Amino acid sequence: MLKQRIITALVLLGVLIPAFLHADPFWLALAGMVFISAATWEWGRLNQLNPFQAMGLALLCALMCGLVWQFQLFAYFDRMFWLGVGCIWVLLGTFLLVKGVSQWSTIALPLRRVGGMVLLWSTWLSLMVSKVIGTEFLMSVLLLVWMADVAAYFSGKAFGRHKLSPNISPGKTWEGVGGAMLGVFLLAFVWLTASQYVGWPSLSIFEKLAQHGWLVMVLGLVFLVMMSVVGDLLESLVKRSAGAKDSSQLLPGHGGILDRIDALLPTLPIAVMLALI
Repeated sequence: MLKQRIITALVLLGVLIPAFLHADPFWLALAGMVFISAATWEWGRLNQLNPFQAMGLALLCALMCGLVWQFQLFAYFDRMFWLGVGCIWVLLGTFLLVKGVSQWSTIALPLRRVGGMVLLWSTWLSLMVSKVIGTEFLMSVLLLVWMADVAAYFSGKAFGRHKLSPNISPGKTWEGVGGAMLGVFLLAFVWLTASQYVGWPSLSIFEKLAQHGWLVMVLGLVFLVMMSVVGDLLESLVKRSAGAKDSSQLLPGHGGILDRIDALLPTLPIAVMLALI
């Protein structure tokens, strides 16, 4: 299993890193569209679509991404759009996490399917807008999510006592969330310190938040970490409702794509929202 996980990770890095670093954003748009469309297929399967129907939903998502890219419609998605996306994520996360797994099944299936596809599409949009803002900005948001995930895992393993949401994800603890906060604050400190000596071509999410003062930066980072936790919990809620352990087996040794990007789904759009407000 470990060998399989390592091989899959190396293949993914071999595809994503060149697309991420390439000056032409087309390659990142293409890679992102493939991954988001595959995640949409997983979403359809988790919400009672058969494989062919789920493929149709994935193709619809890919078409929406392709139309935005072909006609360069990014300018139409302004700060009010991202504020709306952020509010939807906050309201959706609060509603579902308070109501729990049982409430998910009461939502009409068409709304679940199409709503999830639109939110996945908005993540692709936020990926491309982040690239436009700057590679450093995009990199800093990705590192923030990864740091929160890693720090939460190890702090939860070492100190976890109080369950965060036992009915949705029994392994997650408040101590893990605290560790994620500390890890992200440490990352922000290191990045901001390094930026005094390195002339980054563009601003990171940490620098953009710090421009409004330390209090805004701290509150913004807490908000982003909490939304990364919400993304993780929401995917766990949907899988539990569907009786699935993983979102799929598309990534050997890792499960599905949604399993790997769940924390990023709300965090990247909300980071764009914070950067543009």
